[in-house]
Amino acid sequence: MQLLRHFNLLKKTVCAVLIFFVWQYPACAYIDPGTGSMLFSVVVGISATLFFLFQSLIIKLKMLFFSQKDLSKNSIPFVIYSEGRQYFNVFKPVLDEFEKRKIPLVFYTSSQDDPFFSHHYDYVKGEYIGKNFEAYLKLAFLKADICLMTTPGLDVFQLKRSKYVKYYCHIFHAVTSSLVYRLFSLDYYDAVLCDGEFQIPMIREIEGKRNLPPKDLVVTGCTYMDLLSERVKTLPPKQEGFNILVAPSWGESGILKKYGADLLDILADSPWNIIIRPHPQSLIVETDVVEKLKKRYENKTNISWNFDVDNLNILSQADIMISDFSGIIFDYAFLFERPVIYINQEMNREIYDMSDLDEEPWRYKAIREIGIELTKDNFKNIISMIQNLSSNDKVLSAIQNARNVAWQKQGQSAKNVVDYLIEKQKELSGC
Repeated sequence: MQLLRHFNLLKKTVCAVLIFFVWQYPACAYIDPGTGSMLFSVVVGISATLFFLFQSLIIKLKMLFFSQKDLSKNSIPFVIYSEGRQYFNVFKPVLDEFEKRKIPLVFYTSSQDDPFFSHHYDYVKGEYIGKNFEAYLKLAFLKADICLMTTPGLDVFQLKRSKYVKYYCHIFHAVTSSLVYRLFSLDYYDAVLCDGEFQIPMIREIEGKRNLPPKDLVVTGCTYMDLLSERVKTLPPKQEGFNILVAPSWGESGILKKYGADLLDILADSPWNIIIRPHPQSLIVETDVVEKLKKRYENKTNISWNFDVDNLNILSQADIMISDFSGIIFDYAFLFERPVIYINQEMNREIYDMSDLDEEPWRYKAIREIGIELTKDNFKNIISMIQNLSSNDKVLSAIQNARNVAWQKQGQSAKNVVDYLIEKQKELSGC
């Protein structure tokens, strides 16, 4: 079934390329910019498809040739896989709960510097299993009763279901709709642990339209928000002064790349402290953009930059946040009950699971209630918008209502997750 889906995807891509070339007019002396851009996109699409299919084929072949070997002496009751250190906040409450109950668990990670390795556990054992292909190959032969992951796209491209794993559970790493995941992200999981009831109807709608068997959908709460809310209590009080935090996502639609100085020049001339915190990925793929802006405002005393690995402290010092489509909007609003201004929430929905929904996803409705939209046409009005927003009781009430919808069973998520996993493992084992 999976190979057929991959073949169909490749066939569609190849057909698109053939049509593109067959329908071209006779050759000219140059390629115009529009055609060049289209050709480049096609080449990139083919390359990415072939790359994933090739790696997927290798995994399939290895599984075919070595499936009879006993690659693990014993099946592990509970396994958690984390694809990066940034997800440790999601898993730590669960790990702590397993440790408290003295129940053995194996934690696999694709980060050598995962914070897990700085914590001491007696019952939770951890291992670095490599990145990307190396990790996917290890997981393809995993022997376990239950595997818990945040990673979307199980059994779609490279991350394959192991026939030795009885049950796969997905847990969210953001308190927003699951439908902002890429296509087919949750289709082949056995269960999804939800932050709130609002996620269930949307997942059920996708299942119905794709003729998928219904998954086990359980509202457990949000583990990482529970963890952060406890940490907030230990933070120092907010310092004096009015601080505006600009915390964008990265890429072509991110604030820094798309608007840059058009927005920041206005803020730089305001009487407030402006803190710019680029997305960590911007420091890798958009260094030229960041460095250009740092140079532009180096003499502005009210402009500062924040590159801390942990963002919680700087969030606590902000009176207002300006962001785009980043999930940090909800973290900030729910933890500190302070207003947000959002820019450019629109995304190409066709490549996301939300494209199959009849109605607008919850996050888009919520963001309009807890914040104010800023467009390029009204950048000049941002000063007055901030002044009005900072004392808006209606927005505060909307934040509290949205939090109650998106983050249910607050403070109980770790217990709920572990309770569910233990009961499911007993069921699978026939106990």
